[in-house]
Amino acid sequence: MRLRLFAAVAASILAAACSRTPPPGPPAPPPPPVTAMVPAPMPAGARPGMRIPARLPDGRWATPNAGLSASGTTWHLRAALNVAVLACRGPQQTEMVNAYNALLNSRKAELANAQSGLQGEYRATRGKAWEDAFDDQMTRLYNFFAQDFAHNGFCSAAQDALSAVATVPPAGLPAFAAQRLPALEAPFTDFFTAYDRWQTGGLVRAPAPAAAAGEKVAAAG
Repeated sequence: MRLRLFAAVAASILAAACSRTPPPGPPAPPPPPVTAMVPAPMPAGARPGMRIPARLPDGRWATPNAGLSASGTTWHLRAALNVAVLACRGPQQTEMVNAYNALLNSRKAELANAQSGLQGEYRATRGKAWEDAFDDQMTRLYNFFAQDFAHNGFCSAAQDALSAVATVPPAGLPAFAAQRLPALEAPFTDFFTAYDRWQTGGLVRAPAPAAAAGEKVAAAG
């Protein structure tokens, strides 16, 4: 009798345990956010039908600053800063002009060596026509840095370079040029990338709603 009673109690306990609802598991992770993509806009300062440089095999743009030697890089830096002190108007211009003149005076030998080294490269590759080829390239270089669609970014980079060059030791000028010339060129190459994306129908992330609303308010103001 006791054995039956024990078995009945055990069965009752087991049935009760089985009938309990298991505790809920952890909530499911939220779905990943959907990144909205929209057609790339035409960059500021652009116009339909603009001609931009071709892409090189390594993906860079074929600008006048591509494939330079150390002498070429140093001389092109000087040319870029020359354009900047003439074109970058505003309260910073006087300071930039003074820094540029100080560069010419304090680094006269290094700049002369860079010029003669680059001219020697043209003599070696262009023969008797080297001087015309060199002058044509310098004209192309000055015109490149004078393009107005990248004016603000270029002037900012030039101001930074002129502020920093005074502390560069004479032997460090080529390394400084190798670092700063790409920064001076970046506003132009960034523009080419944005223009190419727009021209080829590329997509970009849609602006966040708050940012888009802010842009509309700013445009309305």
